[in-house]
Amino acid sequence: MGRKVTVATCALNQWALDFEGNLQRILKSIEIAKNRGARYRLGPELEICGYGCWDHYYESDTLLHSFQVLAALVESPVTQDIICDVGMPVMHRNVRYNCRVIFLNRKILLIRPKMALANEGNYRELRWFTPWSRSRHTEEYFLPRMIQDLTKQETVPFGDAVLVTWDTCIGSEICEELWTPHSPHIDMGLDGVEIITNASGSHQVLRKANTRVDLVTMVTSKNGGIYLLANQKGCDGDRLYYDGCAMIAMNGSVFAQGSQFSLDDVEVLTATLDLEDVRSYRAEISSRNLAASRASPYPRVKVDFALSCHEDLLAPISEPIEWKYHSPEEEISLGPACWLWDFLRRSQQAGFLLPLSGGVDSAATACLIYSMCCQVCEAVRSGNEEVLADVRTIVNQISYTPQDPRDLCGRILTTCYMASKNSSQETCTRARELAQQIGSHHISLNIDPAVKAVMGIFSLVTGKSPLFAAHGGSSRENLALQNVQARIRMVLAYLFAQLSLWSRGVHGGLLVLGSANVDESLLGYLTKYDCSSADINPIGGISKTDLRAFVQFCIQRFQLPALQSILLAPATAELEPLADGQVSQTDEVADKVKRFFSKYSMNRHKMTTLTPAYHAENYSPEDNRFDLRPFLYNTSWPWQFRCIENQVLQLERAEPQSLDGVD
Repeated sequence: MGRKVTVATCALNQWALDFEGNLQRILKSIEIAKNRGARYRLGPELEICGYGCWDHYYESDTLLHSFQVLAALVESPVTQDIICDVGMPVMHRNVRYNCRVIFLNRKILLIRPKMALANEGNYRELRWFTPWSRSRHTEEYFLPRMIQDLTKQETVPFGDAVLVTWDTCIGSEICEELWTPHSPHIDMGLDGVEIITNASGSHQVLRKANTRVDLVTMVTSKNGGIYLLANQKGCDGDRLYYDGCAMIAMNGSVFAQGSQFSLDDVEVLTATLDLEDVRSYRAEISSRNLAASRASPYPRVKVDFALSCHEDLLAPISEPIEWKYHSPEEEISLGPACWLWDFLRRSQQAGFLLPLSGGVDSAATACLIYSMCCQVCEAVRSGNEEVLADVRTIVNQISYTPQDPRDLCGRILTTCYMASKNSSQETCTRARELAQQIGSHHISLNIDPAVKAVMGIFSLVTGKSPLFAAHGGSSRENLALQNVQARIRMVLAYLFAQLSLWSRGVHGGLLVLGSANVDESLLGYLTKYDCSSADINPIGGISKTDLRAFVQFCIQRFQLPALQSILLAPATAELEPLADGQVSQTDEVADKVKRFFSKYSMNRHKMTTLTPAYHAENYSPEDNRFDLRPFLYNTSWPWQFRCIENQVLQLERAEPQSLDGVD
């Protein structure tokens, strides 16, 4: 009797509401899995409609189109003779659930709803879905007529159940359920489930991959068994980048690792594993067996099918591997670059325009575009036909094949140094040298005529001419004169993004890139509607500390010596007059709690207009999706700051001190 099973999991670059594209990627993954001998294929969470549909889940059309795609999958010859596990929203008794639909040979085996919903940080699943709360319980689900016509089934099991094939038992958990204190895999494993699958929609956060891997290996280390994890990858249409990392583990070891950052839209992992290894591993853990003898049984759906072949004695089995992790600098180099690639090709624009100031932040953003170009060239060299077709569409040249990242960068990235009389020659030189080394099309221009024209209008209307503080003006005059420069740069950035390619006789427009880091955004150290206002911001979720480490990393990785002088230079906005030709204004980062909160609350209103930014950390100033706080504060924080002052007094006196009755 066979005991070796070949199973497949995958990472798919699905796109919210792209039902046609999503269908084709699902079919391709199933076809690859079958060609590698797999008899079970697992896909990402909500792969049919795309994870990030957000409030489109409220619309009945999203459910309708999901069922239409399911019908196409069930009907396809590609899905025959392999158990297919796909994700989609399903309405049961007028309640919307995030589900796995598992089918085989034109029959729906089980619809398994998610039982623990992600509802923190970027996730709002409780807004659109309801968790299935009836553990080990199923109900009859009446299939839509379009599915009934194909499967000849009127009803199918809906709920918390497991599948029993001729040779093994398979159970599902969905994304967040792996992260909960009492995950379903615990009880399923104790009830004899040997293969546990997890369909995820898990986004990239710096330094997060090891947590995901540790969870999966711990699952199979304590309880034995095989664990498959599938994940979404790419930009699903929002600020998040889903980073793949599909994996297959058994008995505490990893047997297959998917890439974390890749331009491949479809990535399939397979492994051939011996079920007897699971059984012998479990048999030796007496504490587990004692718990298993008391386990409550799951409803079982019988499947007339085997994952193993009858004669598999000589079939080679997979060997365990060691997981390879990226450093945080590599993660920054690869994640935002992949996200930018998806954003560029799906927005159908011809490239990017980046205001390049000669400072660390805009330099880091330029490096991300260069990294993207390197990845595109590497993907083309590896034979990725989809990437090649997308590049040719973007540059509007049917015969172009990218080989040199500098050449590609020159075609899709325009950098622009916007000088004023307050700019230094040093920043101009640094920007130009970096542009030369990455190959971008570089423009230098002077904004003084525009500033003079705008201020001329003000003076004509009011009869007043404001002055910089250095020339005797008030702080209000000084700030207004700085802000008008910053905002004119934004206007010029969009003008050149729309028309600079046209002026060169090239087709298309450019996406404007912002380059405000997460620290600047939290403190509001930016001008509302200046160059922080852009189409997208690839570094908006990355701290200044991580960005500096990334730029240092790029010096060697991409051979960009111009970055050395950028790292050594003092940070400056260059919006005030130069003192003897030298920069007199330097940036400061709050190093005291009180100053931080004062700055944060005073500038909180700016977050309502913040450019959509790549999300890279478990904190973010993003007002529209993440940081759901007020934007009108009492900025003096009298009660809170008094508590802090009392705490300081306590520490200084090294004795207990009353906090005015405040606990």
